Amino acid sequence: MSNKNNDDLQRQASENTLGLNPVIGLRRKDLLTSARMVLGQAVRQPLHSAKHVAHFGLELKNVIFGKSALQPESDDRRFNDPAWSQNPLYRRYLQTYLAWRKELHDWIDTSNLSDQDISRGHFVINLMTEAMAPTNSAANPAAVKRFFETGGKSLLDGLSNLAKDMVHNGGMPSQVNMEAFEVGKNLGTSEGAVVFRNDVLELIQYRPITEQVHARPLLVVPPQINKFYVFDLSPEKSLARFCLRSNVQTFIVSWRNPTKAQREWGLSTYIDALKEAVDVILAITGSKDLNMLGACSGGITCTALLGHYAALGETKVNALTLLVSVLDTTLDNQVALFVDEQTLETAKRHSYQAGVLEGRDMAKVFAWMRPNDLIWNYWVNNYLLGNEPPVFDILFWNNDTTRLPAAFHGDLIEMFKSNPLTRADALEVCGTPIDLKKVTADIYSLAGTTDHITPWQSCYRSAQLFGGNVEFVLSNSGHIQSILNPPGNPKARYMTGSEMPTLASDWQENAHKHTDSWWLHWQTWMAARSGELKKAPARLGNRAYPAGEASPGTYVHER
Repeated sequence: MSNKNNDDLQRQASENTLGLNPVIGLRRKDLLTSARMVLGQAVRQPLHSAKHVAHFGLELKNVIFGKSALQPESDDRRFNDPAWSQNPLYRRYLQTYLAWRKELHDWIDTSNLSDQDISRGHFVINLMTEAMAPTNSAANPAAVKRFFETGGKSLLDGLSNLAKDMVHNGGMPSQVNMEAFEVGKNLGTSEGAVVFRNDVLELIQYRPITEQVHARPLLVVPPQINKFYVFDLSPEKSLARFCLRSNVQTFIVSWRNPTKAQREWGLSTYIDALKEAVDVILAITGSKDLNMLGACSGGITCTALLGHYAALGETKVNALTLLVSVLDTTLDNQVALFVDEQTLETAKRHSYQAGVLEGRDMAKVFAWMRPNDLIWNYWVNNYLLGNEPPVFDILFWNNDTTRLPAAFHGDLIEMFKSNPLTRADALEVCGTPIDLKKVTADIYSLAGTTDHITPWQSCYRSAQLFGGNVEFVLSNSGHIQSILNPPGNPKARYMTGSEMPTLASDWQENAHKHTDSWWLHWQTWMAARSGELKKAPARLGNRAYPAGEASPGTYVHER
């Protein structure tokens, strides 16, 4: 595989990791209803349709006579091969496709449908037109070149890859070579041990690598829909190792992968399990409180825990870092197009009948929301070019999915529906109502400018819900790149601002720009909140909680 092609796949992969959105679901039935509505529109407005057919005919004449100015958008990398612009036949093929796609979108735009139906129409048209893009056909110039270069072997390899995916991957193109990695061997290799285990989680304590450590420890809480080792992928990308180098006593939660036997686990189940982990860490380190870091749905869980502690008058958490976490769930993305009371209830009922929501089902829904990045470029790579799927650690982690228990899935759906964290006492966990204005711990909230999974404006709104001091930081990256952001990347940038005005755009306008990674800024923020330096402990755990199985523990291997 060419390095450039590989780099493109890696870039798109790291921008399109699985987020929380698909917990809502995108039903085939809704898509078919929208498709029928689009077809029905052609029948109901024949004059309107005829006008657009005529306009398409004119554009087609321009294409045939070489007078069309249509060209793909500058950031559409599918048509980077010079053949699309230099070869007259290929150029006409591409321009015919662009004219057809544009006319369909214009046709739905100027129809007499409601705004929401127009948006749904665009979504369905997009699915159809992107599937029929010229790059996805055997006429793709890169595929033709590859066929002649390999004496036809690329075609045989592509068919072999297709057959494998039909059997082993539910007919979806494989995004990664899953044989290339093993957790504990070449991923998640930082030294540590499980010091506590309950039904819901394993608590891993990492071995200090500095002579001195800060007195106040850090507990890292990953999302429930992903495995924890995203924080310890490889030595150079490991946030866990960065914390250890920064003299921080580091603990990470490894969630259990639930089965239908755990269908009753809800948000309160996860919070009760976390409360046990917090008490264990305080017992091991002798600290009266700790700092926490939560990412995505782990951030929602940490926030609910802090609200619960505030209601009880307990101060076990000194400061909280939230990475790409949306607490104000006002939906403003593609998922919202198909969300109504009925969809939400159907999604809940479906997972309750199954006992769990399968991670691979969520991944499939997510893929069809971003088909160019998550389906069609692997179609081209694996089948048309005959390449093996890429070897990429982030993609392995993203495909190593976990399940969500039905009750927790239901809790998340209720949160999307009623947005309870934005109102005092609207959410109850573990027997206490939650009011985030009573949470006075310092908050460090990080978002990414190009993150379409947890849009940064939603993260900004969420950061304003707390009652304490909030440091909001905006990284110039996507969802997963915001988390995996080791120092030294010449392209890394981030923004900080001392004030928190109501509007995110006002904050951005007045924010200070910085080069390099936000990790360095966070390191300083954390050092000021991690207490005195003391001698690093010689052993992991203590008498009551002795070090058990070496990290990455056992729960991470449960498939």
